[in-house]
Amino acid sequence: MSKNYDNLKIENQICFPLYACAKEVTRRYKPLLDKLDLTYTQYIVMMVMWDKKQMNVKELGEYVYLDSGTLTPLLLKLEKKGYITRTKAEDDARNLILEVTSKGMKLRDKASDVPQEMSKCVKLSEYEAKVLYKTLYKILDYFKEEDDN
Repeated sequence: MSKNYDNLKIENQICFPLYACAKEVTRRYKPLLDKLDLTYTQYIVMMVMWDKKQMNVKELGEYVYLDSGTLTPLLLKLEKKGYITRTKAEDDARNLILEVTSKGMKLRDKASDVPQEMSKCVKLSEYEAKVLYKTLYKILDYFKEEDDN
């Protein structure tokens, strides 16, 4: 008896178009972020820092779905560039407080056209973009719930 392997066909996998789209979107960010001297991951961290101004590493990691092992070298580079500061919390030296610097805030002005430039690459209607956004966050929320249990 022959086993059906249709479930192993790439066109039947949700993971492949997610992976390929993420890779292609990130590739299109690269020339825009090169002008800012940022990697894509540094850019997403800076977007959070521009918004929040100050937070600890654990909070940032939860926000951007990155662990401290990934964040630490990235944060060191952003600190070296003068965009953020890392300071030990007074009540717990293991807790690092991140704060965006004035130089980091000036970078926000230079980055302000990046989303508009990217919207030219991703040809979705406003409705399609909202549906995609909600769907992706629904998946992320599910993973987060699963990890918390």
